[in-house]
Amino acid sequence: MLPYHTLEGAQVALGRGLTLAETIWFKYSANKPDFVLHCHNTLFLCLFYSIAPIPFVLMELSGYEKLNKHKIQPSVKRSFKEMFKCYKDVMETFVIAVSPLQIISYPTIKWIGIRTGLSLPSGWELFWQLFIYFVIEDFSNYWIHRMLHCKWAFEKIHKVHHEYVAPIGLSAPYAHWAEIIILGIPSFLGPALVPGHITTYWLWFILRQLEAIETHSGYDFPWSPTKYIPFYGGPAYHDYHHYVGGKSQSNFASVFTYCDYIYGTHKGYQYRKQMRKKNSTDTFIAQNYKMDG
Repeated sequence: MLPYHTLEGAQVALGRGLTLAETIWFKYSANKPDFVLHCHNTLFLCLFYSIAPIPFVLMELSGYEKLNKHKIQPSVKRSFKEMFKCYKDVMETFVIAVSPLQIISYPTIKWIGIRTGLSLPSGWELFWQLFIYFVIEDFSNYWIHRMLHCKWAFEKIHKVHHEYVAPIGLSAPYAHWAEIIILGIPSFLGPALVPGHITTYWLWFILRQLEAIETHSGYDFPWSPTKYIPFYGGPAYHDYHHYVGGKSQSNFASVFTYCDYIYGTHKGYQYRKQMRKKNSTDTFIAQNYKMDG
């Protein structure tokens, strides 16, 4: 809850006029307790999970040939019933595991210093904090993900997520409730080490969820803007990890690929890419040879 009762009071306290964004933030948050603002994360989690995968669901149901050629595992088809079951199971996990975690983590949020007041972060501050969050989460998630592929952890926890050998956007957070909590640690680590404004905190979790949905979408579009992000893994990269399954010792990266390259856990994927490229070249040569003959 903001310590100012009026816009004029906020302007006096800051010693300047409010920006448009700050005015909107004041009107929205002035009378809301910090606990309520903190719990918005669960609301955004459910909202964006419900909306963001819809285009991929429609693509899957349409069977449109021009879209299907961009599907990574085109032989696998999902019905509406299967996809809705995935959605329902994930939402149940959110209610059972994520919501209580949000509630009990509130004192920690206050302790580390995530603020709710004015002023709002600048665009430059927002960019660098989000970049740092992605890097910290990516590195720590890599090692936890590798740990989850140990025999015991995989059999008891991680194999639930790998039920989708051909992932879909809705399956991004489909996992054992314990995995949701365990992988929440890397996501929270960045804001804990570099605390900022709660709007940055919200945006971080929204962007991370959207990235996970795209990575699990099962579609690899050449025009995707994420292809211009350096070291970004993307759908084809992560799809290989699901395709190999429990025995996979490759492509553990959550967002970027540098850890896989540094620690040598990209070799299986690289070999498969090379073999596919070779087979495509051989097929092309054979077809042209036949035409020439």
